[in-house]
Amino acid sequence: MIWVLFIVMAVLLVGAFAAMLVGRVGYDPMAAATTTQSDPVLPEDFTADEISAIRFDTALRGYRMDQVDAVLDRLQARILELEAGGGQRR
Repeated sequence: MIWVLFIVMAVLLVGAFAAMLVGRVGYDPMAAATTTQSDPVLPEDFTADEISAIRFDTALRGYRMDQVDAVLDRLQARILELEAGGGQRR
């Protein structure tokens, strides 16, 4: 009689796996990133001290890419401005 229970459990397990493969059952291996702070945005007139004070949220595989990309874009724009000679201040 116990073998009937094992057969039923095996059939259910195979059915669940098949449903996952064909997309009937949703499976999301990557959970949504949680945010502990607002996006680390650099002000228009940032300094080197403000750059070193930036902290990013960590995600499953490192830092949140959207936050890092936004800061790198601002840094790149500022460096280009300085290289063009238009960033004389302080």
